[in-house]
Formats: sequence, C-alpha cells, structure tokens
Amino acid sequence: MRMSVIGCGYLGAVHAAAMAELGHEVVGVDVDAQKVALLAAGQAPFFEPGLPELLTEVGATGRLTFTTDMAAVQGAAVHFICVGTPQKRGEYAADLAYVDGAVESLLPYLSPGDVVAGKSTVPVGTAERIAEQVAAAQPEATVVWNPEFLREGFAVQDTLHPDRIVLGVPAGPDGERATAIMDEVYAAPLADDTPQVITDLATAQLVKVAANSFLATKISFINAMAELCEATGADVTRLADAIGFDARIGRRFLNAGLGFGGGCLPKDIRAFMARAGELGADQALSFLKEVDAINMRRRVRMVDLAREVCDGSIVGKKIAVLGAAFKPDSDDVRDSPALSVAAQMGLQGARVVVTDPQAVANARRAWPDLRYAATPEEAAAGADVVVLATEWRQYRDLDPEAFGEIVGHKRIVDGRNVLDPAAWRAAGWTYRALGRH
Repeated sequence: MRMSVIGCGYLGAVHAAAMAELGHEVVGVDVDAQKVALLAAGQAPFFEPGLPELLTEVGATGRLTFTTDMAAVQGAAVHFICVGTPQKRGEYAADLAYVDGAVESLLPYLSPGDVVAGKSTVPVGTAERIAEQVAAAQPEATVVWNPEFLREGFAVQDTLHPDRIVLGVPAGPDGERATAIMDEVYAAPLADDTPQVITDLATAQLVKVAANSFLATKISFINAMAELCEATGADVTRLADAIGFDARIGRRFLNAGLGFGGGCLPKDIRAFMARAGELGADQALSFLKEVDAINMRRRVRMVDLAREVCDGSIVGKKIAVLGAAFKPDSDDVRDSPALSVAAQMGLQGARVVVTDPQAVANARRAWPDLRYAATPEEAAAGADVVVLATEWRQYRDLDPEAFGEIVGHKRIVDGRNVLDPAAWRAAGWTYRALGRH
C-alpha cells in the first residue's frame, strides 16, 4: 500500500521506516529540510537503537522516501498524522498548532477514499473536529484515530511488533471501509495475533492519555511510598518487590527514584487535566495534580540528599551528574529529571558537571550554563559527590573500587535505586538513595 507520514520527528520517522519494513511504499513529509535530508541519507536525527540500521535497510529498497513537499502525498491511500503536541507555554493544555497545520496542508491533496489516520496524542474531541475539516474538503475521505504506544529506546520493536493496535473509526459504512484499509496496513502484526481494539473516535483518543496517566500514577505511588520509607527507615525497593508479587499490582513501573520526565508522560497528564476541565469533568482527574506534584518533589529531594551527604552544603562543591537524558537508551532531554536536578544544584552554588552517553549535545543546547564531560570518569574527577540520575547500563555497571580512585570524596546519591548499596559501601562509599537508608 502507498501511504504518507506527515511529521518525521521521533514518532513519524520510526513509523515511516517500520511501515516500509512491513512492505508498504511510504513517503515521509516534514517542514524541517535538515531533518528530511538526514532521513533521506539513512541517518536518524535522534538516538534510537535500531533506527539507523532500519533506515538504511528500507532505504535501499526504494520503498521509503522523505520530502518537504506536501504534494508528494498524492496517491497515498492512508495519511498518518504524526506531528508533536507539546504543552502550551504557561498552560497545562496541549498545543495543537502542529496538528492543525499538518491537516490544513494535507486537505488540498486528499482524494476520494483516502484515510487520514491520526497517531498524535491529542485531547479528546480533536479527531471529531478534524473529521469535519476533512469532510468539508473531501467528503469521501475518512478520519480514524490510531494512537501510538512507543517506548523510547524500544520504538522500532514496538512499531513492528506492537502489544496492541487501537483503531477509532466512525460508525457506518465509512468506518467499515476505513477499518478494512487499516487492517491491510497492519496485516503483518495482525497475522501474528496482535490484539486489536476497534472502537469509536472518542475512546481511541482517550486510550493513550489514560495509559500514560495510569503509568504516571503507578510511578508516583511508589515514590510516595519512598517518602514514607525515608520517614520510617523502611526500604522502598524491598517494599516494591513484596507488593509487586501481587498479580493485580505487578512489579513493573514500581521503581522509586527521580520519577518520570520526557516528552510524553508529564505533558500528557497535564493536557488530560486541562481537557477534563474544559469538559466540566475536572474533579475526575484531580488526583493527577498530586501525581504530578509527587513527581516534581523527587527532584527537590534529590538535591536535598546531595546536600545531606555533603555535610549540609553544596556551595562550591563539585557534583558529577551521571545522566542527562530523561531515560536510558535515548538522547531526549525534554523535561529531564536529571537535568532539572543538575540545574537546581548549579543555581544553589554547586560546580556541576554532567555526562551522558548520548544526550550531551542536546543537554548543552537546553542548558548551556552547565558544564559537560564525555565520560563518567571525566565528570567525576575530584568530585565531592556523584549523583546517578539516568540509569544507563554503563553507570549501573561502574566498579565502585576503581571509580573510588577518581573522585575527591566517596559519596554517591543513587537517584534511580539501581546500584548495589552493599557493594558501594564495602568499597568505602557513603551511599544514599531515595526511599532507602
């Protein structure tokens, strides 16, 4: 099938490459000429494991092309909307300018029978509004909503082998026809018995934000327990192990620490609250305010722990921050807890040096006033305290004996609860973590 992908950022680039891998003919469209040039050359404009190889592989087949010319979408049966929906400056609500711009640019090129498939995470009601615009321009085109569930670091796998496919379609013959077309799009994963949920437009738009809100709540719950553990002398990691054996709860996402960040969970739960308020249902999601507040408190507490291990003051102290990306296997620094902590400590008088295997360049653009190092050894040379802020494998595997020969003082604050306290203490380190003593 011939299809277009409008918006070739993180979501769109991965989706375009994966669809071409599944055998479709794909044209990716983006307004950023530099990004388009990189993708056309088989280079990923961001770090995502497996994506450069996939771009090279499918690029050689001729099934995948990238352009800045929207006219190239003509002849495609399906048009995926994959642009970003960032948080509005100074508000909780989502900024739909990119979605609206993509749809307006697409309208002149729609043909009878085309399917416009939204993948962007949008406030409920957006798809219905877009459907009215599309109907006015091309009455025989159909809007469906097909939310994405990508995890950064696993995006290629999640697109090629999704854990579910959700499709919101209008009622009646148009919806049935659109469903048949989308079944052809996802023929390969459906053949592998991937679960599929066919629903209405409103439900499909709610699925992604509901899922992210649930995950955020689970993370903030265990971080709330971490606060109690610190007050009582309990160990939040063992607590999570114990309650995680309950099949109704599960151990995944019960990892206390610095909390969540990135370009999805924080802005999605805030946009969800904003939309609920617009609909007069704000009380239904009032708990998300505390979920958000718990998450942000962990960053402040991390600075407090660094101050505590430095005998009450970080002024003038050299602090090595291991990690800049919001999560490992990514170079994404959007709303990164690691960088938030680094910046707070810098503002409070510490000499902060940040390192990350992939995200230093992005971090330097976002926080140019911080100092950066290429390796953990360089960052930690002579440091008064080391803060592990992103749980990259290479940081988890550090040898406490060898690393202890580099630093000025053997003090480490484990912001992700991933190190072995006994091993680090045995090597002479003062070890502190969120929710553990």
